[in-house]
Amino acid sequence: MDEPDWPPLPYDAWEGTRDTLHLWTQIVGKTRLALSPLQNHWWNVPFYVSPRGLTTSSVPEGGHHRVFEAEFDFLSHRLEIRASDGRRAHIELFPRSVADFYQEYRDRLRELGIRVRFWPVPVEFDDPTPFPEDRHHASYDAKAVERFRQALINADLLFKRFQTGFTGKTSPVHFFWGSFDLAVTRFSGRRAPERPGADPITREAYSHEVISGGFWPGDRRFPHAAFYCYAAPVPPGLETERVPPPGAWNTALGEFLLKYEDVRDSGAPDQEVLAFLRSAYEAAARRASWDRVALERAG
Repeated sequence: MDEPDWPPLPYDAWEGTRDTLHLWTQIVGKTRLALSPLQNHWWNVPFYVSPRGLTTSSVPEGGHHRVFEAEFDFLSHRLEIRASDGRRAHIELFPRSVADFYQEYRDRLRELGIRVRFWPVPVEFDDPTPFPEDRHHASYDAKAVERFRQALINADLLFKRFQTGFTGKTSPVHFFWGSFDLAVTRFSGRRAPERPGADPITREAYSHEVISGGFWPGDRRFPHAAFYCYAAPVPPGLETERVPPPGAWNTALGEFLLKYEDVRDSGAPDQEVLAFLRSAYEAAARRASWDRVALERAG
């Protein structure tokens, strides 16, 4: 039987697979980070939703006039690596340790003549075991990954629809492998106040005022897949605003959340997500005194 358009994605049913996949994406993502020139707000870092999964898009290969792409294909369950000179390699995705995946990935890159060095330790993850030593994350539920792929496709399509009403600076719809979420960001055009003690990554990411919407499969702080919306910096009083229920402000995370399961149960998932994003954006833009006449498309 075919999966529904909005397949179930209960956190506890694929937590181990989610963690393993998160770490695999970090290994590939760190390659793109190491080889790509810096772009504003670290836009040289994320992946993009493809018809089959997640792709790096073209990554420059050192000093040569050659590029390559790495794509997590969640239908054939392979990591495909394709270079512009026609060479290619792949890695099978199945229950295997992070250490095993890491070693084979480095081997395949060397076979393709791709030389890269990066820090082999996870970021934004609650287990700092270096990739070459991590043999305890080794889960891979193919069906759960296929459901995740469909959820990403749904979110990607809706975020692109959501962006049509905004004429100011916006990000692409992209997948951050650090936080393991799909996001799209709007900018007011104003610089944000300096964050005392901020690390260079945070300083660059939030150098300007933003309102971001996204989709996230959850983690151990909030074990539920959810859509979210936040503003940075957070304008005073934002937590008192109301968005269409069952969306609500989450004090611990400092953002509006709409659980994925509530979206599935709503009877009109697309409309539910778009209403949530629009309402949360409008509340944040109003509280932060954005120039909405200049930033939004009339009608």
